[in-house]
Amino acid sequence: MLAKVLSCAVLGVDAFIVEVEIDLGSGLPSYATVGLPTEAVRESRDRVFPAIKNSGYMFPAKRVTVNLAPADMKKEGAAFDLPIALGVLAATEQIETGALADTLVLGELSLDGCVRSVRGVLPMALEAASRGIRNLIVPEPNAREAGVIQKIDVYPVATLCDAASVIKNPGAFKPHRTVLAEEPEGGNDDLDFAEVRGQEHAKRALEVAAAGGHNILLIGPPGSGKTMLARRLPTILPPLTLEEALETTKIHSVAGLLPNGTALVLERPFRSPHHTISDAGLIGGGRYPRPGEVSLAHRGVLFLDELPEFRKNVLEVLRQPLEDGSVTISRAAISLDFPSGFMLAAAMNPCPCGYRTDRKNQCTCSSVEVERYLSKISGPLLDRIDIHIEVPSVTYQELASRETGEKSTDVRARVVQARGIQAGRFERRRRIFSNAMMLPRDIRAWCLPDSEGAGLIKMAISQLGLSARAYDRILKVSRTIADLEGSEDVKSSHISEAIQYRSLDRKLWL
Repeated sequence: MLAKVLSCAVLGVDAFIVEVEIDLGSGLPSYATVGLPTEAVRESRDRVFPAIKNSGYMFPAKRVTVNLAPADMKKEGAAFDLPIALGVLAATEQIETGALADTLVLGELSLDGCVRSVRGVLPMALEAASRGIRNLIVPEPNAREAGVIQKIDVYPVATLCDAASVIKNPGAFKPHRTVLAEEPEGGNDDLDFAEVRGQEHAKRALEVAAAGGHNILLIGPPGSGKTMLARRLPTILPPLTLEEALETTKIHSVAGLLPNGTALVLERPFRSPHHTISDAGLIGGGRYPRPGEVSLAHRGVLFLDELPEFRKNVLEVLRQPLEDGSVTISRAAISLDFPSGFMLAAAMNPCPCGYRTDRKNQCTCSSVEVERYLSKISGPLLDRIDIHIEVPSVTYQELASRETGEKSTDVRARVVQARGIQAGRFERRRRIFSNAMMLPRDIRAWCLPDSEGAGLIKMAISQLGLSARAYDRILKVSRTIADLEGSEDVKSSHISEAIQYRSLDRKLWL
């Protein structure tokens, strides 16, 4: 007897259809799984057998062969438990197949027949819908995630028996639909720019960074508020669009970080890895490549606190994702691309003791020690950070003041308006959504300064020794400042402010 059940697997952040074939042959009872299964898939026998028995069915005393096609693609995870069990029941004619041919099945089985949640359901649902599959059976905790895709009927199940009933007659069950309008809005109400005392110059720099999607480096003594400012950066970024939310949710779903019962990631991610992280943890990788922190921060913020404390080889692998918006993980048998369109926010002290620019404490570092400390961050990496801003220590008057600063909602309104200008500017260009993503031809078309501004840039390049990439960064930031003011032209005042955001190029504290 032969039975076929459709299932799905994930490759990178995308999914592909897997046909689960069950063959019952004569001979001594045995169980074999073929089709490049990983150890977790091979162990399905020890879950499927008791799950079928404890659900009131009989496991056949025959030679059972499970084939996962296509056979040349690696299969991993426990999501094949439920389709294998249903295939065994269909092959032994213990259940009516009904809509089995037009149904995709996902789920991990416990020994008592209950169905547990699995990873990567959203990309699997997207793939099923694109292939024209009508029905999707998923574990109950994954129902809201899968229900976002409206082109397919999603049937949540709690047990193997529930799945068998849906296969028999799906019309008797009401498919789950996730209504996005009923989802809670993204946003962290616990964080607000109004809570930050002083630091108006740094706040302005963060506003410019958010408006243009620029990377930013905060430099200042301990306790000046660098981390506090960075953690509030997502509160002034534009809300996630549906397309961005789907992209972000796919990555978190594949990584197993999407909480059960969650439909979409509606808040821009904020990832803050410790400086002991490895290059594989930051970029992604492993025997079966998984997304790293740069991909988990896609469409959000990656915050690297104490930047010089990160190992140099870890920082250097940031170059490709910062430049391309994606990262390629290559192994002997496979090469995968993970999206990494994040904003980099980093923080560091101006010297090893941290008090080089502090007005209250005296620095004990020599110029050689400061140079050695700053050299931990390579020039090519600094060139990819558009804004370097100094964050001074906060005075007592600023701390004791009862005046509250501008709220995040007010700053976000200006950021959204500037992003709207950029969206209109690049509406015919694919993969360009903000000024930070402009290519050289876009810079020549949209960022040319007036004669006075050109003179300022010429003087800055000759005196500071700026690279060609730094020159482009200044023009991009100038374009963003102009957008915040609603100006069509890049003026000298915009160029002047953008040059001020290159503190490490100027090295004012040396």
